[in-house]
Amino acid sequence: MDRLGDRQGLLANFDNLRRDVDASGTLEGLDTITQQAFGILTSSRLADALDLSKEDPETRERYGKGESKNYGDGAPRNLEHFLMARRLVEAGARVVSLNFGRWDFHSDNFGGLKNTHLPIFDRGIATLVEDLHERGLADDVSVVAWGEFGRTPRINKDGGRDHWPRVGGGLLAGGGMKTGQVIGATDRLGGEAVERPVHFGEVLATLYGNLGVDAKNVKLHDLAGRPQYLLDHQPMPELV
Repeated sequence: MDRLGDRQGLLANFDNLRRDVDASGTLEGLDTITQQAFGILTSSRLADALDLSKEDPETRERYGKGESKNYGDGAPRNLEHFLMARRLVEAGARVVSLNFGRWDFHSDNFGGLKNTHLPIFDRGIATLVEDLHERGLADDVSVVAWGEFGRTPRINKDGGRDHWPRVGGGLLAGGGMKTGQVIGATDRLGGEAVERPVHFGEVLATLYGNLGVDAKNVKLHDLAGRPQYLLDHQPMPELV
């Protein structure tokens, strides 16, 4: 707490200096955001959310533990992180992100997925969605699970799949969205989109909308002072 206080004091000094030369009111807005950030860091609610010993034992058992160690050069396959994400949302966090495992199977694709990743991930994401519904949070919390690209439709010589930007997949749940549907389709090899291609920006626009942010009208100014829209895409009509 002493170190955090020192950092807060240093930041306040910088803000005072900048405030003297800024008449636009921008720093006043940043001050509010900074206060919120320090409030989160020093709040007992954050410590309570991260303390899983305060969670119902039966709920902890439903989620399970998974693997707490990093998988190769990736992230842990820790099922308790899914539970922790729900607790952070209940404590007031607007956005929570977590990494799970390492999906870059350039070799042994089937062994790596079938035996080490998919069963554990399936349990975590399914329990999280069920838990949100049972707690009446499903309409207020959006869940999105995806990576940054897909995998090659053909297996390589090492029994793996390489990077493939043409087609990927994502899972969305909650957020008051119209779920329970498959949007888009690929060819028989899973290599090209042949029906309703979905852009990353469409998903992001949908999530912004769920957060109460109108991405098509909100503008941010770049370093040259030019207004830029958050996104060039609209929310997915199939979900809203």
